[in-house]
Amino acid sequence: MSTKQFLLSGFGGQGILFAGKLLAYKGLNAGKNVSWLPSYGPEMRGGTASCSVIISDEPVGSPIVSEPDILVAMNLPSLDRFESSVAPGGIIFADSTLIERKVERDDVTAYYVPATKMASDNNTPTLANMILMGKILKVLDDFDDESVTAALSKVISAKHADMLEVNKHAMQLGADFE
Repeated sequence: MSTKQFLLSGFGGQGILFAGKLLAYKGLNAGKNVSWLPSYGPEMRGGTASCSVIISDEPVGSPIVSEPDILVAMNLPSLDRFESSVAPGGIIFADSTLIERKVERDDVTAYYVPATKMASDNNTPTLANMILMGKILKVLDDFDDESVTAALSKVISAKHADMLEVNKHAMQLGADFE
């Protein structure tokens, strides 16, 4: 049985829930069982936001992710809060533009992506989340144009359909980041 548990966390407005939905739809499109559970503070923007996603070959019994295989930390408070909960052998992706410290654990693999800076440098300041998603999918060997386009088509509303290519470009930036 193959199950991956993701925990994405950051400030409200960083696109945490959107990134989680992308993962969930990517799993659904691949015929997997999926759970997507958003959690956010009282503020729409600026408060804490996190999202748990489980993608599994088997039915998902509970949407709660208490020991994620993969942690996405888009700010320092998120890394401080959730680093210790990552399963041994897990992976942590950190936005190194906003997180200056390194992961303290030696039993996980850490990737540092300056996603916020990359987004700003590419005139897409709101797409740091998609840059990180591109890197994550590349590391997990799950980045391909067809499945990325299909998942993005599900999460981008018809009103913002013009953003499909911009999001794909941001994800490609992340996938290409070394």
